[in-house]
Amino acid sequence: MKIKLDEWAQMPTRSHEWDGGLDLYSPRSVWLRPCGQEFIDTGVHMSIPPGCVGLVKSRSGMMKKGVTTDGTIDSGYTGSIGVMLFNHSRGDVYIQQGDRIAQVVILPCVIPMLEEVDQLEDTERGDGGFGSTGR
Repeated sequence: MKIKLDEWAQMPTRSHEWDGGLDLYSPRSVWLRPCGQEFIDTGVHMSIPPGCVGLVKSRSGMMKKGVTTDGTIDSGYTGSIGVMLFNHSRGDVYIQQGDRIAQVVILPCVIPMLEEVDQLEDTERGDGGFGSTGR
């Protein structure tokens, strides 16, 4: 997969050879305020293959601090990957320049054709959701 970096960006890495996620790094230091959010432009551009999608996911080390993120990178998007960090904790969290802030997982993506219908086929579950199975 081809990756282009802005001059201030850091190349995504894997901590271990067979890790599924590519770590993204913060190009600047920032304080995340309690229950706040911060957008960080990583300066990383990826050429995600057709038929795939990039999922921006939280890192477990950040989640331990109460910081999460989530995002989708569609194939064909070649702009810089931005990461929106959410601080769910009651305390400030300091992100230092060069810290790993998120990871990108590249997955195959089924892209079905859409067809509008008047009703869907009956299934065993039907429209039951949100705990409808009693568990």
